[in-house]
Amino acid sequence: MAAIDKVIYTPAYKDVALAGIYEISKILTGAQSLERTLGAVIAVLSSFMQMRRGFILALDEDGEPEITASSDAAPKPNGAKTLLPQKVIDHLVATGVPMVIEDLSTHPYFTGSAYRYMLPPMTKVSFVGVPIKVDGVAKGTLTVDREWNNNIEFRLEDDVRMLTMVANLVGQAMRMHSFIARDRDRLITEKHRLEKELTDVRQSPARSQSRAKSDFIVGESPAIKNLLQHIEVAARSNATVLLRGETGTGKELFARAIHENSPRVKGPFIKVNCAALPESVIESELFGHEKGSFTGAVSQRIGRFELANGGTLFLDEIGEISASFQAKLLRVLQEGEFERVGGNKTMKVDVRIVCATNRNLEEAVARRDFRADLYYRINVVTLLTPPLRERPGDIVLLARKFLENFARENGVDRDFSSRALDILAHCAFPGNVRELENCVRRTATLALGREISESDLACWQGSCLSATLWKGHDSLVGVHPHPQAQPAMAAPFAPPQAKPRTPALPVVPPFHEDAVPAPAAAEAAAACAEHAFDAMERGLPHDCPAPDNCPVVHPAKSERERLIDALDKTGWVQAKAARLLGLTPRQIGYALRKQNIEIKKF
Repeated sequence: MAAIDKVIYTPAYKDVALAGIYEISKILTGAQSLERTLGAVIAVLSSFMQMRRGFILALDEDGEPEITASSDAAPKPNGAKTLLPQKVIDHLVATGVPMVIEDLSTHPYFTGSAYRYMLPPMTKVSFVGVPIKVDGVAKGTLTVDREWNNNIEFRLEDDVRMLTMVANLVGQAMRMHSFIARDRDRLITEKHRLEKELTDVRQSPARSQSRAKSDFIVGESPAIKNLLQHIEVAARSNATVLLRGETGTGKELFARAIHENSPRVKGPFIKVNCAALPESVIESELFGHEKGSFTGAVSQRIGRFELANGGTLFLDEIGEISASFQAKLLRVLQEGEFERVGGNKTMKVDVRIVCATNRNLEEAVARRDFRADLYYRINVVTLLTPPLRERPGDIVLLARKFLENFARENGVDRDFSSRALDILAHCAFPGNVRELENCVRRTATLALGREISESDLACWQGSCLSATLWKGHDSLVGVHPHPQAQPAMAAPFAPPQAKPRTPALPVVPPFHEDAVPAPAAAEAAAACAEHAFDAMERGLPHDCPAPDNCPVVHPAKSERERLIDALDKTGWVQAKAARLLGLTPRQIGYALRKQNIEIKKF
């Protein structure tokens, strides 16, 4: 290969090269197959460079020629693969740099090749080859040859530069065609999947709906079945649905179930987390904006409402939006009309709204943090997602599903022992399904063997940090801790043999942030439940060590009755009654106002 030390461009050559690049760029931006495009490129090169022969090879994932384009008038099948020596192709792909050979007849790469035998006799022929790169990786080659003349030492360097520019353009075209091919395959696969699902729906609608639900909702408990029945009924209409429940209960999955069971199932399902969007961008995110409407708006943007047209829009954490944006949202929910930011054209959309929140919207309305008119607009069909402690029978199913997902994602083999599943089934999980999934993933990651035993669980080791949150759930009761575990880390549960108990005093609404009973009440309830469980296992009568706080001894007392009993025992001194019930003075004062109990004065 020749080493070229100097470059001399003639004005005529520069004009020809520029014209050639211009024509090739027009070809590469056309809407043709890659094979036809590469054939047109090599034809343009042949007319502008006056070469003897030229080839373009596009390689597949295994490095084999997938598409070949030749300047020959009647090329043989796979002509470039047949004529070009494999050593030349391998050299260009491996090194990624151009190759220049002044005399083909003397170069060892062409010794004994068909390419050399086809050279004209008594004529010196030079060869130039450049790699075609896609994302920095050689995915093809571009080669030409020329007959020798007196100016060849100057024109070879010019040819290398021009062919390198052409190869760069061809590489970008190959990259674009690769993206288009992948998208086409994905769309074809998706189309076949949808056609199959549509066929299943036509053949057996009930079976198809049941299968669609079970794809992403795991649970066989009465609470889940009851919720799915309400979802199936509510999904038939276009009424706005408000999903309420504690964090981590899977409100997004139930919102998708509403969409999948609705007549809008063929439309889009668009999700927006209102809490994750700053106030400065949420309007643009939902409504879109026009080009130049604010700094950085370099192009028009389509909002989520437009994207969800004909489908369902899921507004998660709707209780977190600001008061200023609530008025703007109210109009589009009522009229289905809005304007893009910076625009004056009124857009009208047909969108089914599903909202979700874990906040107490009634209290937010009372504090004027949430608009009452917006509350009434979204509170049309309200569905409550049950916490995991109300569906303990689903814990094992969910744990196995999460472990199966973990094993598939990480390429490992894991399984639960029966004892480990029993311990998980009796945990409370105040973080609900999200906490259970994190617990399963953490345990599966740290487990040393294939089988996950009880000793691998954080609650068994006394290292479950989220156990400190369990004291905030007055409906939870304690379990026998492991002898080596710290008492505060014991996993609360309701014994499966026991009948459902009435929860301890619920003095605040379910989502009230200040409802955190004192530790004394939680410990008393834990001791009571533990004693009751032991008694039931042995067939002995229940002799409660803490009867005043026992949900087994007093299962039918209402909240008002428990408050009055405590006040009677303490001489109607609120502070003493609060200590007896395990509450703070502020909480018992709220409970007395709620139950409209007038304090007796002596």
